[in-house]
Parts: sequence; C-alpha cells; structure tokens
Amino acid sequence: MPSFRSGEVTEVLESRPGLQRVLVDLGSGPERAYALTQLTGDVALGDRVVVNVTAVELELGTGGWHVVHWNLERTEWNPPASGSGMKLRYTSLQVEVANAEPADSGDLVRMPVVVAGLHSQLAAIAVAFKHVRPTGRLVYVMTDGGSLPIAISDLVWQLRERDLIDATVTCGHAFGGDHEAVSVPGALAVARHAARADAVVVAMGPGSAGTRTRLGFSAIEVGPVLDAVNAMNGVPIAALRVSFADPRPRHRGVSHHSITALTVATASRVRVAVPGVGGEEEEQIRADLSKAGIDARHEIVDVVPVGVVDLLAQRDLHVESMGRPAAVDPVLFESAAAAGTIAAHAVP
Repeated sequence: MPSFRSGEVTEVLESRPGLQRVLVDLGSGPERAYALTQLTGDVALGDRVVVNVTAVELELGTGGWHVVHWNLERTEWNPPASGSGMKLRYTSLQVEVANAEPADSGDLVRMPVVVAGLHSQLAAIAVAFKHVRPTGRLVYVMTDGGSLPIAISDLVWQLRERDLIDATVTCGHAFGGDHEAVSVPGALAVARHAARADAVVVAMGPGSAGTRTRLGFSAIEVGPVLDAVNAMNGVPIAALRVSFADPRPRHRGVSHHSITALTVATASRVRVAVPGVGGEEEEQIRADLSKAGIDARHEIVDVVPVGVVDLLAQRDLHVESMGRPAAVDPVLFESAAAAGTIAAHAVP
C-alpha cells in the first residue's frame, strides 16, 4: 500500500518542462523529491506538499527520490484541456491527453524499428544511428514497461538537447511525449506518419520490473513489439541485452531477457544485431544465441563496432546501466549501437 507524508519545500534544485526536483523537509531534515508538473502543477520554496514515500521506504524504484503527490498550497489545479484521451485511468492522478493515432494508415512503409529491453540502451542506439545517418529523423517510442512519465528521464532530456532524438511518442499509460498513443501499434503509426520518422527506437522508460523468473519481467514486451513492427510492414531489429560485467549469471553473456523475448514471445523473423567485438566475448554471444536456437529462427546481422563509448563521450553523454558506466560494460552499449547502425543502413 502507498505511504504518504507531508513537509515543506526547502529548495528547488531543478526545473524543466514536466519536472521539478526539490528538497522537502519531512521532519528530520531535507529529503529529495520530484514533482511531475503535468499532474500537480509547479511547487515553490516554502510550499507544503504531500509526497509519496513508498518506493524510498522499500528501497525500490525512483532512484531514491520521493514523489510529490499534491501541493497543499493549491485549492485546485486546472491545466488547459489537451484532448479527450485519458492515462493513469481510474487513479486519483488520471490525466487528460490528446491521442495522435492516424485514422487509417498502419503501414510503416519498411521503416526500420529498433526494439530494446533497457532504457539505458537508447543513447547508444541514437548516437550510432546519427553517426551513420546524421540527417536521419529518429523518433523514440516509450512504452509503459518502466517509468510512466517521460519527463523523469534525464537521458531523453539530454538526447533531445543534443538533437540525437527528433521526437517522442508515449504509449499505453506512459505520458508526456510530443505525441500520445493508446497502444504500441498506434505509437508506431504516430511515429511514422505524424512525427515523420525515418527510423524508430522502442524501449520502456527508466526502470523495469522483474521477479527473477523466466517470464516475470517487463522487458518481455520486446517480443510482441517486434511482432507488431513486422505485422505493420516495418523492419524489426532486436537490440540484444549483453553484458560481461554483470555479476548475475542470468544476465551474463546474452541476458535471459533477450533470449526469452526472442524465443517465447516472438513469432516473426527479425534482424538480431550482433556486435563484432571479437575474442571470447563474441564467441560467447554466438554460443548463447545458437544454444537457444535464435540463429535458426531469426536473421543474425554482424555489425562492425562503431566505438560507442567514444561516441557517447564526444556528445558529453555519461550513460550508466545498473550503476555501471558505459566504459565498464562496453559490450552492452556496443550491442545497442549495432542495432542503431542496422537501422541507419535500413532507412528506405
């Protein structure tokens, strides 16, 4: 059950569209919290606010930040009407959005779509795509498998500032993108026809859910998304989750998340990006794919590494996954970059 406490805003740390980060004194000194201003409006120094402290108390999610639930200085909050759609439905924070799905066209016209299981892979996909095709228009579709507000993603904010992502679409109960959509297929159509994408990358927002079981993890959505791309006449490209720095056996080499999504949840034949990192690491990647029969079911595409760690550094992007910087776990990011490279070459 959720836990709430009230306190006073003692400092505004950051403000940007859709998000404020603040310090709130909850009785024992300042603690970190963020406000999703699309839901609550702005907060100011001295305001008394109610914050949801559940995730911090349980040491889960939100990166150690409380979430502002309501500003007690307000007697009402009436943002301008934006549409007739609704997200976070049947909760006290349900929010009105303008859904953007086209009326009839679901044809992606052979547009390449990279699907990744980790939000952190987004940066590597984007820098590799723009490295190969600098003028290509790349659109990010954020699913609701992780964070629901796109405003919480520092990574998306940085990629937009550096022109590495040209537009965003939030789908399901995820919200706050340049365009809104009800479903993943709808979001793909919006990206192609409303956001004018040359290529798309689909991934959940920051965070993910998992139960340490074969099927109980949110990144299994990679499989159905790849199937949707195929059914809509797109070019489905899988970005593998690969790590040789992760101490957990289930994620070492090709993660069981990628293996499961490509075997249990994917019916269509897709392009699987394999980075040519050489040596024992590349041998392990190929062995893992072969053992699971992925090399027989799907098209393995070999990609020459682009030096993604250097590309990220050149853009002043400091990206981490599971607390590990790209330089510590380079194969994870090179694998994502391989998928971005394939997409750049596949643009019609």
